Amino acid sequence: MISEFAVILSENAVIQLNGLPKEIQQIIANRLTAAKIQPFHFFIRLKNRTDYKMRCGDYRAIADIDSHERRIFVTKVGHRRDVYEQ
Repeated sequence: MISEFAVILSENAVIQLNGLPKEIQQIIANRLTAAKIQPFHFFIRLKNRTDYKMRCGDYRAIADIDSHERRIFVTKVGHRRDVYEQ
């Protein structure tokens, strides 16, 4: 059996996630849990970048995915209008 990916949130992502409405937090948490099995089903690579996005309605989770280490490192969480800013 193939092991699941570990989901790790950066300190910044935790702060951003906690600032969102509870129902949005739950949607993002559910999708991250589902992504543990097949992350590339949920995450799409961003153009001209090395990280990935996961859509959750109008919100996005930005992450680096390491297939060898089997880790999803979430770096940003927020509304689509401003989550892509560097």
